[in-house]
Amino acid sequence: MESQNPNQYQELDAVMGTTTRIPRLMSTDGFPEWKYRIEKYIKMKDFKVWKCIIKDPIRITTTVAGQVVDKKIENYTDEDFVTIEEQEKALAILTMALSPDIAQGFREYTSALSLWEALIEVYEGNEDMQESPQDMLRQRFNMFNCVPGETLEAQLQRFTTLNTEMTVAGIFYTKFEINKKLLNALPKSWDMNVAVIKKTKDLNRLTLAEVMAVIKSCDIDDKKREINHVNSYSAANLGISSNNAFSSLPYSSAGLSFNSPSQAQMLSHPSAPSA
Repeated sequence: MESQNPNQYQELDAVMGTTTRIPRLMSTDGFPEWKYRIEKYIKMKDFKVWKCIIKDPIRITTTVAGQVVDKKIENYTDEDFVTIEEQEKALAILTMALSPDIAQGFREYTSALSLWEALIEVYEGNEDMQESPQDMLRQRFNMFNCVPGETLEAQLQRFTTLNTEMTVAGIFYTKFEINKKLLNALPKSWDMNVAVIKKTKDLNRLTLAEVMAVIKSCDIDDKKREINHVNSYSAANLGISSNNAFSSLPYSSAGLSFNSPSQAQMLSHPSAPSA
């Protein structure tokens, strides 16, 4: 088996993130996945920080000549700093989650909310811009099928990835539509298993993970039956070979050897007519 390069895992962790490592936006194509992961990451770390990203920032103000104005940071009190602590943390997390090349174009934004909205506007665009990738995903879903030479595990993983991409893009199908699509895309050798699954399982209620578990269970049963068949066939062949080997051995009686059972029978019954 080909050894995996540890650097590949480190590079993947840098992009996808871990429980201790923030996911980073490295390219425009990766924005939908990054948007999903950064939200989960921030909510896990501190939900108050996430609230600062989706809500208008709190202004620290003072009154000068009867007018309410923003207070200069050098005049902040300790209480003022506590008030904006979560806001500054939210802005810092979002900024650090961007690659240097991408962050360069968003330095003008001074609040987490404004930065978040700017990222969405640039990389997701308006509704017309969003239609194109959604149409492509719908087409991939409609045309999804097995690939010659592909393993079952690889096909299931490919379908899971496609389903995740659709969810991130805001495309939702019913459980029945998703489950039916996967079953119909299995190789033709699965026709009988597919028919049994459709007849015995409620595709309207099962999740995709549950359907995949059923498929894998059928695959294991098929492999067990194949192994049992091979073992039974081998045992049957072994029995036939043993009988043939035994029949070729010379017969003996009272110290005499005979080449066939008929000769031994003639000795036991001398009155029997000879052939």
